[in-house]
Amino acid sequence: MKLHTIIFGSLCVLASGCSDFLELAPIDATNVSNFYKNASDMQAAVTAAYGMLANAGEYGYAYYNVAEVRSDNTMNWEGGGNLPDAELDQFKMASTNEIIRVMWVDTYRGILAANTVLDHIGGAQMDDALRQRFIGEARFLRALQYFNLVRTFGDVPLVLSETKSVDEGYSQPRMPKAEVYSQIIADLTDAEQKLPVSYAGNDMGRATRGAARALLGKVYLTMGDFAKAKDKLKEVMDAGTYKLLDDYAALWPVANANNQESLFEVQFKKGGTGTGSSFYNNFAPRNSGSSVIKVGFAGGRHLPTTDLITAYEPGDYRKNVSLALGYTDNVTGKYVADPYTLKFQDTPFTDGDADNNWPVLRYADVLLMYAEAVNAADGPAAAAYDAINTVRKRAKLAALPAGLSKEAFALAVEHERQVELAFEGHRWFDLVRTGREVAVMNQHFKATVVQDFNAVFPIPQTQIDINPSGIKQNPGYNF
Repeated sequence: MKLHTIIFGSLCVLASGCSDFLELAPIDATNVSNFYKNASDMQAAVTAAYGMLANAGEYGYAYYNVAEVRSDNTMNWEGGGNLPDAELDQFKMASTNEIIRVMWVDTYRGILAANTVLDHIGGAQMDDALRQRFIGEARFLRALQYFNLVRTFGDVPLVLSETKSVDEGYSQPRMPKAEVYSQIIADLTDAEQKLPVSYAGNDMGRATRGAARALLGKVYLTMGDFAKAKDKLKEVMDAGTYKLLDDYAALWPVANANNQESLFEVQFKKGGTGTGSSFYNNFAPRNSGSSVIKVGFAGGRHLPTTDLITAYEPGDYRKNVSLALGYTDNVTGKYVADPYTLKFQDTPFTDGDADNNWPVLRYADVLLMYAEAVNAADGPAAAAYDAINTVRKRAKLAALPAGLSKEAFALAVEHERQVELAFEGHRWFDLVRTGREVAVMNQHFKATVVQDFNAVFPIPQTQIDINPSGIKQNPGYNF
């Protein structure tokens, strides 16, 4: 049994704790006044905080839309339609878009879960070493969620304690993103000191020291502090805890989750308990029936674009592992040219109930971030070449040519990240981080569609309506 197998019960516990908002305790649930008393209570609360990551507004659905469908990597099947994800894909989003509304709400629910742990753990009767680990886990989770929010929306409310009333929740103003990043750094710096190197048994899948370091390195890279980014990422590399798997294809079978290349995954588990993942259902080609996905609906979302398909170099081993160009219809026997991702294959228990985890951080990402940071700080030094060429070697590609300019090397890293990490939730934020989103996306659309203000998303209208004095709309979205 691993972490994802006990999330369901822990979420039920946390749900009863959320009854603080109405000063009620359901008679069939643990009364919050009698909870958070010991190690068992706190473990349930921490595990429930992990479970929030799997919600539809986080990694269950919204995240891959804002991080990949928004980019030139993937698209929604109804590209010209008015579904929320099609609007996002085509940069036609209004502040009423349901994806961003649910993302905002669910991510703050996750932050509430982490804050609840941090607010109550000091009074629990428990071993202090375990207490410190739980604090590290909660601060890691809070940092990850604020990182996703600040990259998506820019300035956001910075809530650092348990929200206990509706009025309190509705009065939080947006804070400058610099303050949000400062808190993320503080959380990860503390988590790095408190988290263990690894786990075993039931605790597999929890945040580790390496995950905190890698995420901190990504935060520094996003902020443009390249010296700190390369130093922090080098710590992950030097620790020797993680390595690239020999075969890129070995990353994706559900039986190989939480492998030695994985630094952190959002855990899912099928079986009718509400903890399964919907990725392969959503990513199967629309109208493919049971030809690709054997159980449930084929959603036609997160489909590879022509830009991504043609980005792979000849002989790149990753291409045929990552995507298929079509499928054979099991009714007509005819081949249908309709590309889709292969990275999240599984047979669901029921519709949208599969075993695929979501990879948040893996070692290839660390190596490529390190190459980017070294190049940005020092130019294309040998260490940067070594890091990117390690990734290319596994893909059965030749090393990059020597003597690249700083600008050419940066584009080579951008390309390598696009194909190595395709479908995993990196491409849009990579483009924004390097200031390339307008140029790349307008080339993708072959028209002037994307403008500078699109680097962040609109603030959900519901949040503006309930707090008009503290929440103002991002520029460019006042329509």
